[in-house]
This record gives sequence, C-alpha cells and structure tokens, in this order.
Amino acid sequence: RRHERDHAADRGARVDRVMSDVLIRTAGRAGRITLNRPEALNALTWEMCLEIERALDGWAGDPEVALVVIDGAGERAFCAGGDIAEMYRTASSGDYGYGRRFWIDEYRLNAKIAAYPKPYVALMQGFTMGGGVGVSCHGSHRVAGATTKIAMPECGIGLVPDVGGTALLARAPGRLGEYLGTTGARMGAADAIHAGFADLFIDEAEWPALIAELERTGQIAVLTEAAQPAPTAPMAAQQDEIDRHFAAATLADLTASLDEDPSAFAEKARASLAKASPLAAAVALELVRAARAEPGVPQALAREFRVTWRSAEEGDFVEGIRAAIIDRDNAPRWRHTGPADVTGDDVAAMLAPLGADELVLGDTGVKEKT
Repeated sequence: RRHERDHAADRGARVDRVMSDVLIRTAGRAGRITLNRPEALNALTWEMCLEIERALDGWAGDPEVALVVIDGAGERAFCAGGDIAEMYRTASSGDYGYGRRFWIDEYRLNAKIAAYPKPYVALMQGFTMGGGVGVSCHGSHRVAGATTKIAMPECGIGLVPDVGGTALLARAPGRLGEYLGTTGARMGAADAIHAGFADLFIDEAEWPALIAELERTGQIAVLTEAAQPAPTAPMAAQQDEIDRHFAAATLADLTASLDEDPSAFAEKARASLAKASPLAAAVALELVRAARAEPGVPQALAREFRVTWRSAEEGDFVEGIRAAIIDRDNAPRWRHTGPADVTGDDVAAMLAPLGADELVLGDTGVKEKT
C-alpha cells in the first residue's frame, strides 16, 4: 500500500482510504475508485461494496469533487462478478442469511450509482460481468475498449441477472435483453454500445491520459472529445433472428423455436441455453419483461431480490456454484430436467412478494437518471 500512497502523493492526490481490495482516494477534481484484486479478476467482496458506498456518500456533497472515476487493476478484467465463494460456504451449510444481507448492501450501492448526482465514469476493460456490471453500467458515462467483454451470465450458475441488470436488459433493442439475459452472451465494445451497456469507445492506450485529464479539469467533456467511432456491432446484424426467437412467451416455446431453426445463430443460442438452469432462465425472461413494463433500477432491484432471496434455498444457485466454481465438473443437477419441465407456477413462486422481507433501499440519492 506504500506504493499507492506515494503514487497518489506524486499526483497531488488525497488518499481517503486505502485497503488491499479497493483503492479509494481523491485526485484533483476526481473521486477515484480502483478495484484492486487483479488475481481474482477484481471480483467484488462485501467489504468492497461498503467501501465504495461510503466513498460515494462522502463525495456527493463535497464541492471539491466534480466527478467520480472507477476502474480496475490489471488488464484482464474491470470486474468479473461478485466473490461468491463465501455465499456457497454459508448457503451449503443452511445459512441463507449471509447472501441475503450481502445482496441488500450490494443492491443499495447499485441504486446509488444509478441515481448519483455527479458524473460517474466507468472504464471497463476485459471482463465486466455480473456484479461488475452493477458498479459500472449504471453510471452516467461508461467507456469500453477493444478488450471489453460485458455479460450477465448468472443463469449458468442457477441465479438470474441481478444488480439492476434486468433494467439495463429491458432497455436493449427489441428482444436483445431476453437473449443476453438467458444465454449470458458476451458483448464486445460495439455490442455493448448497441445494447445500451456502454456509451463510448476509446482506445485503452489512451485511458491513463484520459483519467489524468479528468482529474485535472473535472470536466466530463474530456470524454466526448476523446471518443472514437465504435466498430460495427455483430448483434445488430442478428437483431431479426434474436427478435423472432426470444419473443416467445415461455422458455419452452423459445427453445422449441430455436430447435426448428438450423442456422448457426440458433445452434449457438441452443448450446448456451442448454448450460443454464432451466428455472433461472425461465425466471430471467419474466424479469426482463417486467422491467420493460415497469422501468427503473430500484424497481428492477426489488424484483430481482425476490429471486435472489430464494435462489439458494428454493432455486439452483448452490448447485450452480458447486458445478462451476467449487468442483468444476460442469455437470450441474438442476431442479428441472429442461425448459418443458418448468411450469408457470414455478416461475411465479420465485417472483412472489416477500412480505416483510421485501427489499427496502431507503434514500439512495437524487431521482434516477434517464
């Protein structure tokens, strides 16, 4: 940590808090957050979420801070998701409270970012997935580069797109949200801009100078001046196919539609869906459509929480983590044998109100930006 303090001092920065997993400081006119677990692809821990929230709360009313910049250490990832090892350990022993408490705090942070009163600049290199989407893609200015790979792959571990991700998916063109949310398909920079998960394409070699200029000036116009034309979005060319299949009413109808299509797109989509929890994918469809009918990040978070609250005890989350992360056998034993085995009642049960356990976010800041 001495190196970070010296580096900050050299740039005239004020170090507010330095911890091993997230570096928080002010530099010039910028509040600076760097996710600092490159060996773990900057996966978010509970404490990291709380540290980021505390920093944002402090900077919101600080006249010296004009904007916030968040980035990730290393070249492989901005943030590949949440650190779920402890969730598995606790849930597999019957302690479901740990995960539920973590999600409450994480979702409150996501809502605050979406409603933040100052420009919030996210620089998303490499893997930006799951929880990483939650601390970047709700920001006001989202920058992608050549290595960017954004995805919501939760259905593959028995969860659903969360961290307010269904609000983002619902705003994607056509039925792209259903496609991304159920298959976990990865978006490069161009696809991310097309889908509404990113705003600007800037060569990653220019990011250090860009950050320095943001810190020096506190002027968000620096970003638009540096922006470059994004490459063509492959998913834009697939929009008709995506819309035709992923408008299906149920997951069973969707897979039947893909089964009748011999195209390369349908084959790849079928293969991706085959790896997902049938229950999670069916619920994800409903969550994206509910977010489209009732827009807003807080509303999406509240719906997602109903599912994540139940996901370990009544869903496939524990088994999904076991198969993908713990044992790595990639042979999950889902609760349902396939899409046709998931009923409307099964989906409704996961989405039902929680009564006294409903998510209460409290005051997360100014009105959410649109």
